[in-house]
Amino acid sequence: MYDAVIVDAVRTPFGNRDGSFRDTHPQDLAAKPLEALERRNEFDPETIEDVIYGCVTPTGEQGANIGRLAPMVAGWGDGVPGVQLNRMCGSGQQAVNFAATNIMAGQHDVLVAGGVEHMTREPMGSDGDGVTDTYFEYFEEVTTQGEGAERIAEDYGFTREELDELAVDSQRRWAEAWDAGHYDDQVVPVETELDGEESESDSRTESETVRVEQDEHPRPDTDLETLSELPLSFREEGTGVLHPGNSSGIVDGSSALLLASAEAAERHGWEPMARIVQTEVVGVDPITMLTGPIPATEQVLETADMELEDIDLFEVNEAFASVVAAWLAETGVSWERVNVNGGAIAHGHPLGATGAMLLTKLAHELERTGQDTALSTMCIGFGQGIATIIERV
Repeated sequence: MYDAVIVDAVRTPFGNRDGSFRDTHPQDLAAKPLEALERRNEFDPETIEDVIYGCVTPTGEQGANIGRLAPMVAGWGDGVPGVQLNRMCGSGQQAVNFAATNIMAGQHDVLVAGGVEHMTREPMGSDGDGVTDTYFEYFEEVTTQGEGAERIAEDYGFTREELDELAVDSQRRWAEAWDAGHYDDQVVPVETELDGEESESDSRTESETVRVEQDEHPRPDTDLETLSELPLSFREEGTGVLHPGNSSGIVDGSSALLLASAEAAERHGWEPMARIVQTEVVGVDPITMLTGPIPATEQVLETADMELEDIDLFEVNEAFASVVAAWLAETGVSWERVNVNGGAIAHGHPLGATGAMLLTKLAHELERTGQDTALSTMCIGFGQGIATIIERV
């Protein structure tokens, strides 16, 4: 088996819904990390044997195989193939995992994997009408992810204040990491156009070029008092614990990693950041839905013949605070080793891009701190979980 290494990993800033990327086409947003990878690593685009991109809402402007269109929009010509995949919230991480396993198997030498989600222009859920009647021959109920997260909170007895404390800490960690420059090497600025409003003097529309350099969703001044006043998102007051402040932000963004075999990296003169050690995907109850990170973590460690104590850093996607809290309760891992630079409650969760972004965060943090190993895991709609272990090289 060949070693699959991460050569470089980048992402765009994450723009608020209706924020600075509101007039940016998803194909253009998807192309930005590819342009950055080429610029930073000085490769001929023909070197890339395939582009694998996750996208959870592959319809409308994100349809027509955005994985193929993104490298074309990036100026890579017509010789670089591309494919789009959808494992819901785990799509970006699955793209990386598929790329890594292809390299490990010796099928490819150099691949790009990542994802994109423009949640402003292609809103969540706009790609389908739900399940068929046949589903109910096997399962009694269809729940939303929000309701699943509420049931997890009920099962574990989490209070609103406990989850709000986690949320406040996520915001604080993002702010401290951003101010300290921990995101500098991984977030690439994006210049884009904002359409102007029609002028009163004529019918022309003025446009404005903006340079987006920073995530727009974080609220560093968030405190418990502020969160306690927010209305619940999924249940009536007094019956639930989840609200916008302890749930992931709806944002627009993209991310991508350059992966190669160790031999190809040496041949191209690239210095790898990390090695993909092991990947895993699991299925769980589709009603509670979001418990997948727990068995995914267990199984990826077992397959890799590792223990929790062997892992220095963890990313557990903050889709909802209760998902992370349940993972912490089951694993016993210290919160101090998890989401150390803030999570999706702060910077947001652009569905198809998040998994690749989490691995980007971990690869850069291992390199920055000199720590050795990291594990990323995510919950996924309709009851799945995904996990990846990486090791600094």
